[in-house]
Amino acid sequence: MTEISNKHIRSIVIVGGGSAGWMTAAALSRMLNPDNVKITLIESDQIGTVGVGEATIPDILNFNAILGIGEQEFMKATNATFKLGIEFKNWGKIGDSYFHPFGNHGADMMGIDFHQFWLNTRANGNPKPIWEYSICAMAGYANKFALPGSDPRSVQSQLRYAYHFDATLYAKFLRKYSEQNGVNRMEGKVKHVQTHLQNGNIKSLQLESGAVIDGDFFFDCTGFRALLLSQTLGVEFEDWSHWLPCDTAQAVACELEGPLTPYTISTAKQAGWQWRIPTQNRIGNGHIYAREFLSDEDAQQSLLDDLESPPMSDPKLIKFRTGCQKSFWEKNCVAIGLSAGFLEPLESTSIYLIQMGISRFISLFPDGSLSPVIRDEYNRQLRQLFVQVRDFIILHYYATDRDDSEFWNYCRNMSVPHSLQEKIEIFKEGGRVFRYEDDLFSQPSWVAVMLGQNIYPRVVDPIVAGIQSEQVRNSLISMERSIESAVKNMPTHEQFLSQYCD
Repeated sequence: MTEISNKHIRSIVIVGGGSAGWMTAAALSRMLNPDNVKITLIESDQIGTVGVGEATIPDILNFNAILGIGEQEFMKATNATFKLGIEFKNWGKIGDSYFHPFGNHGADMMGIDFHQFWLNTRANGNPKPIWEYSICAMAGYANKFALPGSDPRSVQSQLRYAYHFDATLYAKFLRKYSEQNGVNRMEGKVKHVQTHLQNGNIKSLQLESGAVIDGDFFFDCTGFRALLLSQTLGVEFEDWSHWLPCDTAQAVACELEGPLTPYTISTAKQAGWQWRIPTQNRIGNGHIYAREFLSDEDAQQSLLDDLESPPMSDPKLIKFRTGCQKSFWEKNCVAIGLSAGFLEPLESTSIYLIQMGISRFISLFPDGSLSPVIRDEYNRQLRQLFVQVRDFIILHYYATDRDDSEFWNYCRNMSVPHSLQEKIEIFKEGGRVFRYEDDLFSQPSWVAVMLGQNIYPRVVDPIVAGIQSEQVRNSLISMERSIESAVKNMPTHEQFLSQYCD
């Protein structure tokens, strides 16, 4: 008979605030009884946060729902707007644009993926891009929004959305939530980290004030410094900059003018790209670039030149290195957020990776023995998540015909991970995409980027090719009309927000 351990984690210490720290605190305080587990978060108002991750993907809805947070309350507190997808400009070629929607393109038929039918009609002269068969894309371009319909037969049921919001306000919102759930916040900077002589686990933290905080388990949310995981426990960083050479960002908000678009815009530039993220009271902008190919001065000028309205401050310079830790859980410490790794926010995955780091820990929540089996499984799952996101982001740079700068020549000719190369080759042969092991990005996402950046299969699916072309064409016309009608009846994004969460 297996002996059951009665040794439990009684105290958890989170070092660092921001989105990573307060999302961790909020989730743990929701799941754990404060009478059984004491949660302490240490942060210093003197240490700034990056605070530029203002665009999300639909998984954020699940996180807020687990916390029991109402959507309207959350949106009011964070100046949030809705997001139906991302428009990409100038990525495949200068002058190109395409829409990566949340949700599906069209509807699958006869058990066959919709994009195969679209490819068939394209080969027979259909000039319409595939995103015109996505309700998310068409509502986005019309600056319309509505919540998903409950009738699965309605095209409006295919709406999927996320948010644009102020990440700093989100952290403040979650701080209030966490403190109401019993989390103890301590102001201060960590001066010294004490480890156990016997096993190397973290024992306690000494603050500059002299206070000493003991803990059974620690979360490193200290950003790029990775104070606990790297500086104390010696975990090495795995550098992916040879695939993702951008290493700097400059971010600035500008005044809100014109219609409130329910989508993010990503515009490829000379040596990187620029984001545009609308919240209820401002437009967030940022230029991510490779310093090897562009100076900070030229990058800043390019950012400011492309703003649609006056900036609200001077641009903020952020330097980073793309990659992740070789382990995310070491000894009695887990790194969350930038301490765990950084992948540029091209597909708005920063907060998602925070969320998954927390949820996977909760699903594997250890007893006090801190089994290495549990730790190893956590590290396997987190690495898989980072690699999957990494490959999808690399695809945007690699799948380009641009030859107008050294940067794009490098990206177009670089070798890519075998896992990505396989996906590209399979798609080129017959337009097939397969999803492996809980891959974040579903088939429509891979299809949107590959087709959007001019990767087309060599042949039309042989089964679809055997169906009468008129039958296929009529089905697509019917879908197109259903989407057009649904979008026409939606309120504008601004109208919906003013009624819902102004």
